[in-house]
Amino acid sequence: MRHIAQTSPAPLALEIVKAEGCTLTDASGKTYIDLIGGISVANVGHRHPVVIDAIQKQLDAYLHIMVYGEFIESPQVQYAKLLTEHLPQNLNSVYFTNSGAEAVEGAMKLAKRVTGRTQLIAFNDSYHGSTQGALSIMGDEYWRQAYRPLLPDVLHLRYNHFESLGEISNQTACVVVETVQAEAGVIAPAKDWMKALRKKCTETGTLLVMDEIQAGFGRTGKLWGFENFDVVPDILLLGKALGGGMPLGAFIADKPLMDKFTENPVLGHITTFGGHPVCCAAGAAALNALLAEKWIDTVQQKKNLFLSLLNHPAIVSIRSCGLWLAIEFASFERNKMVIDYCISNGVLTDWFLFAPQCMRISPPLIITQEQIIESCEVIFQACNNF
Repeated sequence: MRHIAQTSPAPLALEIVKAEGCTLTDASGKTYIDLIGGISVANVGHRHPVVIDAIQKQLDAYLHIMVYGEFIESPQVQYAKLLTEHLPQNLNSVYFTNSGAEAVEGAMKLAKRVTGRTQLIAFNDSYHGSTQGALSIMGDEYWRQAYRPLLPDVLHLRYNHFESLGEISNQTACVVVETVQAEAGVIAPAKDWMKALRKKCTETGTLLVMDEIQAGFGRTGKLWGFENFDVVPDILLLGKALGGGMPLGAFIADKPLMDKFTENPVLGHITTFGGHPVCCAAGAAALNALLAEKWIDTVQQKKNLFLSLLNHPAIVSIRSCGLWLAIEFASFERNKMVIDYCISNGVLTDWFLFAPQCMRISPPLIITQEQIIESCEVIFQACNNF
């Protein structure tokens, strides 16, 4: 791996040669039940046949042909139409990007352009990506401090805290909020707080940007996480599962807002590869499979099975929102020993960026009851050993 740039001194370093459904196979032939799904990417499983077929068909038509927005590319058009058919009326214009972080960047630009304001508000322990702008609104100074100066006029508030909403004002361009905080260890806010946030943004003319890069596509038990809170954002951020295993992100808003990118200046936000036709074909196929096969209907039952089986004195607490769980241990060290045991015994899991004492469980939604039981048996054995 010496020619591959690394992000940590201790990567997992598994060499996976095959991925199918919820199963990964390494170079030695050992198999793993995948409990993280590429970090909430493989919601319909790895290499879903419908997705593979869509990719192969698009490969036979064309790959990249022109920078974004200039040509009519049917995979983009069809996927945008499919998404908006399953979204509230005001979320009707899709800008495809290469990743979730790029979607964050585009949304922040759009909010400043639409409102004429500069202040950006996010929340402590929030994660929105690590590009320059996304890093500026990341909710942890440990990760920001080495790269300052970052964007100015950024304010971080306490998540799920009513008093902090008073900081939102007529100087605020947008509030960027995770529908459910992911890297903090699956923190779901109170419905009343989310509705109060929506109300405050409306009163001050502030755009509410909801980051569903991890929460979207059925992860919480509903197609979109915001449906759990009876609110609708002004801008929606998508990524990860959006591409069905291919790299794809998007920010979605009302067309009159998105049209601000078309003038003063023209080409107000541009990308070469955003919305790549192969990625859009894969993503549309994955979403169609998710809906047609009704995997979202199984989420709560599978969550409850995990909860019923993960009952051990070593587990401090479990937070969950749909098929998305944070298993808390007394320390990172204890969690790491459990995770290492699981991986050694054929169950792939990991920890959370801002909650390293918590084990991540976010498997493909297609995971079977048998795989859940087998995984929990291994986790239970690990808890007994440590």
